[in-house]
Amino acid sequence: MGIGDKAKNKAEELAGKAKAGVGDATDNRDLEAEGRTQEAKADVKQAGENVKDTGDDVADALRSASGATKFDNDRDDTLR
Repeated sequence: MGIGDKAKNKAEELAGKAKAGVGDATDNRDLEAEGRTQEAKADVKQAGENVKDTGDDVADALRSASGATKFDNDRDDTLR
């Protein structure tokens, strides 16, 4: 996951927390719920990105263990 995606997800999470806090402080239950929903969406996005990162890490470890490279599948095997 790119650093831009991480920053975007964190910003969305913080905006949700702020919105929920303002809603709580002003007894605006709709705003509070909206903030909590925004926060939850950011958490789900972050979890999905973490799964992708983990998958990439596993693939890299398997390639490393086998001696293969990321680009081995891009070769034309008919030339062998």
